Amino acid sequence: MKPYLKRAWAEVSLPQLRKNMEIIRGLNSEKTEIMAVVKADAYGHGYDRVCRCLTEDCGIRYFAVSNLDEAISVRELCPEAEILILGYTPPEYAHEISEYNIIQGVVSMEYALALCQNSPERVRCHVKIDTGMGRIGLRYGTPAECAEEVVRMCSIEGLSVEGIYTHFAVADSDSADNIAFTDHQEKFITDTYDELVKRGIKLPHVHFMNSAATCYRNTSKSTLSRAGIIIYGLHPDVSLDIPEGLSPVMELKAVISQVKTVPAGTCISYGRTFVAEHEMRIATVTIGYADGYSRLLSSKGEILVHGKRCRITGRVCMDQLMIDVSEVPEAKSGDIVTLIGRDGDDMITADELATVCGTIGYEVVCGISKRVPRIYIDNK
Repeated sequence: MKPYLKRAWAEVSLPQLRKNMEIIRGLNSEKTEIMAVVKADAYGHGYDRVCRCLTEDCGIRYFAVSNLDEAISVRELCPEAEILILGYTPPEYAHEISEYNIIQGVVSMEYALALCQNSPERVRCHVKIDTGMGRIGLRYGTPAECAEEVVRMCSIEGLSVEGIYTHFAVADSDSADNIAFTDHQEKFITDTYDELVKRGIKLPHVHFMNSAATCYRNTSKSTLSRAGIIIYGLHPDVSLDIPEGLSPVMELKAVISQVKTVPAGTCISYGRTFVAEHEMRIATVTIGYADGYSRLLSSKGEILVHGKRCRITGRVCMDQLMIDVSEVPEAKSGDIVTLIGRDGDDMITADELATVCGTIGYEVVCGISKRVPRIYIDNK
């Protein structure tokens, strides 16, 4: 079925994905490899085609995911990849971690022991150090204390410690305080690695660069660049520019099902929150909050119709929404409209929608529901 016959769909540009990866690779030193973060179904873009493109076309060997299910899915697509689970896996599934040759993020001695007790085979891991995020990981006052705990983990039979890592909390901020905070986080993790070397342990990996750090404070001290949101062409923070050429990979589209002219005083959608002050042309669009188009965009969001911005009128419904097309006389039933992406000279980004909703672009693209088919565009 052709895309324009569908009620709502997302178009994913593989050429733009490849271009983004080329730009990101150019940001890193030769000592740093890209670890593509593909959790949450590749941030809503579909891990199947995305992972295959990253592996076959971009030469990516390292992937990061959130959980074991995601890791197994990536393993089936990329048999030779190195896959790190950033989140929690119940210890009773440690055997599956080993069976699928997955690397597990380990956050404590207790967790490390539990994993090994539940797997007859070697469990590969990277040890997470909490340097200030306050989420998960070893938390000690000094790098030396952290190093001592990692040394003890290295002595656990059945555990293969292959790296340490941390996560920056505010690398996407250019305020002096936040820059200093990130400086502290980076120094703590690199000092921990140096302490391990002093103790005779030189691990293959120490990594701490997320998307923001990859863009704004790139360093060869990090063996891996955990590129996430920038792979998909979105900003870590909308207040800061991203490198030239990085552009969104996804566009979200739907169609107009009906256009009608309504007189002044007509109520539009649930709750009668919008009342026409004058005669208007109202178009109904075949997408709603069940598709991941936020209800917070009610009477606020704009949609591109024939290259012109048209404001949403009234509340976004579960499967439909209405827009004012009074200034687009050519708008008619069956027309394709653009909710995220470019039409003519104008463009609406996920970051723009996020700003209207008071959230971040990550949530917008991750929130596009499974019932919205992904259409992959390629020029190969």
